Formats: sequence, C-alpha cells, structure tokens
Amino acid sequence: MHPSIKLYEKQLYEIWENQSYTKSLHTVSGEEVHVLDVGVRNEDISGPDYRNARIRIGNLTFVGDIEIDRDYADWKVHGHNIDAKYTKVILHATLSNKNKHPYVYSRDGRKIPTVCMAEFLPEDVVEKILASTKENSNKNSQELKCQHINEIISKEEKEKFLSKLGMERFNKKCKRIYNRLKELTFIHELKIKEPVISYELTPKFYQRNFNHNDFTNKEIWQQLLYELIFEALGYSKNKSVMMQLAQHTKIDYLTKIEQDGLLTDKYEAILFKISGMIPKTDTLKDEESIQYVEKLNLLWNSFSHFYDGVYLLETQWHFFRLRPQNFPTIRIAAGAKILNEIINNNLVASLARKIEEIRNPKVLINSLRSMFILKSAGYWRNHYIFGRKTNAEIKYLVGASRADEIIINVIFPYFAIYFEIFGNAQATKKIFKLYDLYIQNSDNNLVLEMGQSLKLQDDTKRTIISQGMIELFRNYCSKNKCLECDIGKIVFN
Repeated sequence: MHPSIKLYEKQLYEIWENQSYTKSLHTVSGEEVHVLDVGVRNEDISGPDYRNARIRIGNLTFVGDIEIDRDYADWKVHGHNIDAKYTKVILHATLSNKNKHPYVYSRDGRKIPTVCMAEFLPEDVVEKILASTKENSNKNSQELKCQHINEIISKEEKEKFLSKLGMERFNKKCKRIYNRLKELTFIHELKIKEPVISYELTPKFYQRNFNHNDFTNKEIWQQLLYELIFEALGYSKNKSVMMQLAQHTKIDYLTKIEQDGLLTDKYEAILFKISGMIPKTDTLKDEESIQYVEKLNLLWNSFSHFYDGVYLLETQWHFFRLRPQNFPTIRIAAGAKILNEIINNNLVASLARKIEEIRNPKVLINSLRSMFILKSAGYWRNHYIFGRKTNAEIKYLVGASRADEIIINVIFPYFAIYFEIFGNAQATKKIFKLYDLYIQNSDNNLVLEMGQSLKLQDDTKRTIISQGMIELFRNYCSKNKCLECDIGKIVFN
C-alpha cells in the first residue's frame, strides 16, 4: 500500500470497510466468509492493506492481515508472494479474478484463500471502478505546464539551462559526500564505535575547519565508498536500508576477518546475516538452498563473536514492485564482491589511477563501467531470493545500467572530492569533463517524460542533461515554480 492512494484503490478500500455487498461473501473455492472485523488500515509505504482483521471461513476463525488488489495477478506482479511482510495475510480480496484461481501463496508456501469482490457487487459499481482504473493509467505521465508552448525556446537554450541544472545537481552530491567524509573523520578521531551517527554532533564538529591532512586515513575513504556504493545498489526503495547495512557492518570489523580464498563468501555471510534475511533451513525445500544457507551460517559462526553491532530485520527490506534484478538479495550478493575489491584489492587506488592515467575519455568511461558490471555466480545464478529457483539463469548481479548509476552518482562526485582534497586540479577537471561527456545506458521514466515534454528526446542519454531534467522537475516543475525557471520566465511572459 502507498500513501498516495489511487481513486480506484480508495473505492476498493471503502467497499471492504463498509462490507456493502449484494449477497454474502464466498471464497472462489466456495467457502462462506464472515467478516467479523475489517481490521485497521495500514498507512505504511508497504505491507498488507489492513492489519489485525478477524474473519470466519467455514467453521474456522482467522486473525491476521487482508490484502486488497485490483486483480488476482497483482499478488505476484507486486511481489507479495516473496515478501515477508505478507506472511500473515489471511484473505486476498480482488475486484477481478478472470481464471477463478482459488488461492494465492505466501512466501512460506501457505495457501491464502481468495475472494472475487466483483461477484458480490452491482454491475454499475464494478464498471465505475474499472473506468477509474483506466483513467488513472492515462494520467500517470508527468505533463509540464509549458509542454505545448516551450517550442518557442531553441534546443540550444534548453540544453544550456539543463546543463547548468545538471552541474548544480552534481555539486549537491559532492557537498553531501564531503559532509559524510567529515563525519567519518570526526568519529574516527573520537574513537566512537557506533556505526551510525545517532546522536547530535558536538559544536566542536561544526566549528572545525578541516584540511587535507585530516583525510589521510585509508580506511575512512574505503568506508565512504562502501556506503555510497551500497546506497546506489539499493535502487529507490532499498537505498536507505542498504546504506544502514554498510554503516552497521563497518570496514574496521570486516578487516578482522582472516584473509583466504573464501573472502567474498565470508562477506556474503556477514551481510546476509546482519541484513536479517537468512531463512531457517527447515523453511526451505530444495537441497541447493539448504546447503547454501548452512554454508552461510557456518561461515558466520566462525567470526560472529567479533560483531557487537545492530542486526536489521527482514521486514525492513522492500521487494514490492521491484524487478527481480533489483531485489535486495541480488544487490547484497553484488555488494559482497565489490566489498572484497574495496578492502583487499584497493579499489579506491585502482579507480584513482585509471582516472589519472587513461587519457582517452571514451576508453576511460568504458574501463570504469566494466569495473562495476558483475556477472552472477554460484547460488545467485539461479535464485532471486532464498529458496525460490528461477526459470532462467541470472546473467548479471550488476548490469550496465546499474553500473552507470554507480559511476554517475558515486564515482564521479566521490573522486571530484578526493582529487580536490589532495590538490590534483587536473584530475578534478577531468572528472567534470567526463560528467559532461558521459552517455549512459540506463533509462529513467521521469527523464523520458521530461525529454518528451521539452522536445529533447535525443538528449535523455546524456548524463548532464538527464540529471538537469531531474533537477528541473523536482525543484521547479513539481513545485509550480514556473516563473523561477529560465524556460518558464520566457514562455509564460
């Protein structure tokens, strides 16, 4: 469920709360359903729509959650079948169920009965809701107020303005990274062991004037890169919790692990254990999953005594409306490989050396991109989550599009700060040139829509322009600041 409720969803919730049916409810399999308590609406960003409902199916009374979807297929489309947040669902209520499927299945394989509400509602009500669904889908695009009149501004003028906004966005990222670098340095100096700043920084921190001599600790730069890459791997819905995972599982803990040929496996074990996502073996059905989980637990047990930090909960991770390639399980497996490069193969120095030494921008861009494209291996070659095998082999843990996102949002601003601190003006200038030249593989729906609205479809792959489009939409268009925008000032006057 999401706070911004669509019209048709609101109508379905009202029907559930009012229980205004033309006849008594029955599951698709034919059992009578009595709703004793509709439950409490869930206002969180994810999870079932109603909590703590009470229903009687046949002679049995159930207490748990209710999930309401427009169509039966939405249960799988939205990933509820693999999401731990939905394991307490006792009834799946849908408006439509074309093929009369009687059940959906929870992550742990439990059957959940389904009710098709359309069978118990007047036809005109059903038609009205279906019309609302269609109307909502037609309104999804972000149409700019100037969309039909901005053609009076030349392509070159638009590109110039968007390039300026793209640089503003880049500088904001640099500033954020520099602030985190100062925090990590300050914490290190105070010998504070907490992995997350969960307290107010002292006035001494804000009054402090840092210089390049304060940032010579290699481990601090490693921790900073680690946090930023994990945040980028988290995509939109798991970026915060991925960042937390990196802050809890600190570099200074990981460097205590005995170095051998199993380091990536050990990092996987640590990250999955602290993430809270490792299941119990008695819930798994296939031998490959059982063996993999047993291996993770065995590795973890050999160095768990070193760890005295926080453990995350499985329910903190989001799978809802994510493509399987973006599932946090896949991203953590990728993160373990990158972590090994950061700690044991001096990734920071390797990246810095490439940026300094490779003169041809296209060769350098391809070289940087290749460092973050990661092929799948082992268990995660044919699993997206624990205990559920895929039909087709997973080729990459990180593909070209996500590698682009890491380079654009992490590597460029990180090294712009890095080279500036250590006085390498030439390399800093090179970073800005690369940012201006970069052509990315990834697509962003917002950027595509902005490109169409601004008649700049050919520019949506240019990083500096696409970043400018995001900045334009978030800080001007979405806030109705048309008269503060260089385009709006012209077209609306």
